[in-house]
Amino acid sequence: MTLDLPIQRGADLVRAVQGGDTLALVELLDLLEPYVGRICGAIALDAGADAAQEALMIVLRRLPTLREPVTLYAWVRTIAVREALRHAGGTGRALAVDPTGLDAVPKPGDPELATDVRDVLHRLRPEHRAVLVLRDLHGMDEATAAGYLEVPPGTVKSRLHRARAAFRKAWTS
Repeated sequence: MTLDLPIQRGADLVRAVQGGDTLALVELLDLLEPYVGRICGAIALDAGADAAQEALMIVLRRLPTLREPVTLYAWVRTIAVREALRHAGGTGRALAVDPTGLDAVPKPGDPELATDVRDVLHRLRPEHRAVLVLRDLHGMDEATAAGYLEVPPGTVKSRLHRARAAFRKAWTS
């Protein structure tokens, strides 16, 4: 599954903001907030809102340095993933969190199934959630996901294998 993103609109807004247009800044934040929230919420769980807020602050602070506006979403995704992992405890154990913190995870049509999937994701380690989000939600290949996570592609492959195995085990238990 991949996400349809308004790439050209985002690039136009970045150029306008870099030119000093404050109204464009408001529109850009409106455009990015749900995107960043989905990434941070799925990885950092109950710390997702804090991670998203800090990720957006970093984006705003560094926006003048973005040279290629068409790369906005990839650039923002990198920042969001890193902030989400930082807030989730990086490579630590799965956090004991309230499952209601998974509201940012996209919900399929069946609400009961969505609750079950969120509950299982809740039990995974943050780095496993991150690799599942990047590979299965954003449709990235191993090399691209490795770049976002700052690990070798082989590590992404092994984490994905472990994440899927952990998901399956939690799902059937």
